Amino acid sequence: MVKKYRYITGFLLFILLMGACGSTSSEQGDGNGGTPSQNNEPISISTDKVAYNPGEAVTFTISRSPSSETKVRYKHLGEVIDQSSVTGTSWQWTPPSDDFTGYMVEIYQQQNGSDNILATIGIDVSSNWTKFPRYGFLSRYPKMQQSAIDSVIQNLNRYHINGLQFYDWHYKHHQPLAGTGENPDSVWKDISNTDVYFSTVSSYINTAHKHNIRTMFYNLIYGALDGAASDGVQAQWYLYTDQNHNTKKKFSLPSPPFKSDIYLLDPSNTGWQNYLIKQDQQVYEALDFDGYHMDQLGNQGTLYDYDGSSVNLAQTFQPFIESMNQANPNKQLVMNAVNQYGQSGIADAPTDFLYTEVWSPHDKYMDLAKIIKDNNSFGHGQKNSVLAAYVNYDMANQQGYFNTPSVLFTDAVIFAFGGDHLELGEHMLGKEYFPNDNLAMRGDLKNNLVSYYDFFTAYENLLRGEGTFNLPELSTYSELTLNKWPPQQGNVSVIGKKVGNREVIHLINFTDASTMNWRDNNGIQPYPYDQKDISLTFSTDKQVAKIWYATPDNDMGASKELKFTQSGKEVSFTLPFLKYWSMVVIEFK
Repeated sequence: MVKKYRYITGFLLFILLMGACGSTSSEQGDGNGGTPSQNNEPISISTDKVAYNPGEAVTFTISRSPSSETKVRYKHLGEVIDQSSVTGTSWQWTPPSDDFTGYMVEIYQQQNGSDNILATIGIDVSSNWTKFPRYGFLSRYPKMQQSAIDSVIQNLNRYHINGLQFYDWHYKHHQPLAGTGENPDSVWKDISNTDVYFSTVSSYINTAHKHNIRTMFYNLIYGALDGAASDGVQAQWYLYTDQNHNTKKKFSLPSPPFKSDIYLLDPSNTGWQNYLIKQDQQVYEALDFDGYHMDQLGNQGTLYDYDGSSVNLAQTFQPFIESMNQANPNKQLVMNAVNQYGQSGIADAPTDFLYTEVWSPHDKYMDLAKIIKDNNSFGHGQKNSVLAAYVNYDMANQQGYFNTPSVLFTDAVIFAFGGDHLELGEHMLGKEYFPNDNLAMRGDLKNNLVSYYDFFTAYENLLRGEGTFNLPELSTYSELTLNKWPPQQGNVSVIGKKVGNREVIHLINFTDASTMNWRDNNGIQPYPYDQKDISLTFSTDKQVAKIWYATPDNDMGASKELKFTQSGKEVSFTLPFLKYWSMVVIEFK
């Protein structure tokens, strides 16, 4: 991470305040959050895994026995494909055999001629998690009871997190595993002199796999610590700030707490590549990781190799990745493009998806969308994106709470454009130093995020599948002001995407926004007001067969078919609800 090792002040504060997170007694209600009365309390629902192979049965569990009138229906993109009554608190359902397909499961009762949604959950049927990555993280590996590990993984399971970055689990950057593959050490110190227990790392991996969550070990692609020569790292492999190899390029760190500076090596040097491959083999022998999360530190200025030749650091990434892939072709690879540094080469390399850590000047909501669209282009439409975008960054220097609208607006933009947001682990992420947990989630944010990730999973084929973004002709007779993307403060921003015979229209409600900066360092973004029964008109040359809508901000993402009228090119309909983000799907004949 580009600023990871500069994060010293916050790190020391974190050490002083670790474990002292406050309660959520000041939670503010919003959307699906709050504490409803027992009679209206939604049913809590979960599944046994984050995703399923084609033909595999899904096991559902609900928190209480429903009444005899309760039913469950299984939908794909607004169409009911199966339904039944709900009896008991656990049952199974086998989805169709189609691969890479999302479903929305709705538990409901009919009351006075309308459906009362009691619970929903998204289902992902995908044989490879990197098609639709929903990436999370782990950041601490103390001695832990299995029950504590289970609790962390079960929580991530509910958010459908299907891949985990094991951040700073390693011993040394140039020797990630302490000991050997046959005989690993039982405990070691990471770069910040924090204890890492082998048993905890191993148990996390095994527990994650039970829920079909894949695991990626984190490491820099070009880091070595003090004393690396005694471990076999050669002077000819390093990067230098001068042509006479007098001064190694290094990332300086204070001691304490850090145990060493980090010296940079040339990722394209085959000697270094072969050395690190052998180190990684020790990792894979000892721990059942599914792949390697590769990190960098961004643009490091003018650099030279041992022989005095200038090194274009961004151009070294692709050959490094290719070497790692050739050594372990069955392992998955992803690399952090810090602020898009080197992303084009990373995308052309055998990476499984694209990952960007977002820093200034990419501070606006429009910048998040541009990064995702640029990545789509770099990856030739074949690789989805994950953004490490740290919301409420400055607020995380001290204890407090995430600003709920800051997080939900950021997720709405990222998800609407088909990207994923790295934000969930043992806690929500506010800093590039992942163990920082100074900011807690209020109850409304926890509840709303469940709906957002259900929505993101259930409608993945529209959000993250193939399609072409466009600027639909949409107008309103309401008092709201619509504008085509990019967004404008005070307006509802409209994003279009053509997916097969469907036009998908996203509306993101910035009407009440106080800032268009997604990071919202001071947490000033207000809760938007609910907008209801919005009259909309859409212009098209085609005949419309059906219109439906869904929003993670109401009815827990359940879809609803809408009435419409068409007169020539003009199609009119009413959008029932808009808070942060609503999605309208127009299906053509």
